[in-house]
Amino acid sequence: MQFSVEWIGYAAAALTTSSFLPQALKTIKTHDTRALSLGMYFMFTLGVLLWLIYGLFIDNASIIAANAVTFLLAATILGFKVFNMRQGGE
Repeated sequence: MQFSVEWIGYAAAALTTSSFLPQALKTIKTHDTRALSLGMYFMFTLGVLLWLIYGLFIDNASIIAANAVTFLLAATILGFKVFNMRQGGE
């Protein structure tokens, strides 16, 4: 069996992407975003989107997969944050 360095990328992608799942699930369940920084989530979501675009340009499956999922999770949290601020809940 030959070792492929690509598996390191997939492992890193799985760990960093799944780290956002608990926050996203909690935010979806409670709609509570008071403790979350709007600036941080905006910059993070934009950065993840740029990583996704980069992955598409270089055609790297691990970068594309990780950042597509992370972007969806981060954008969900950001959406709740912005919605709550507009509703006066922050």
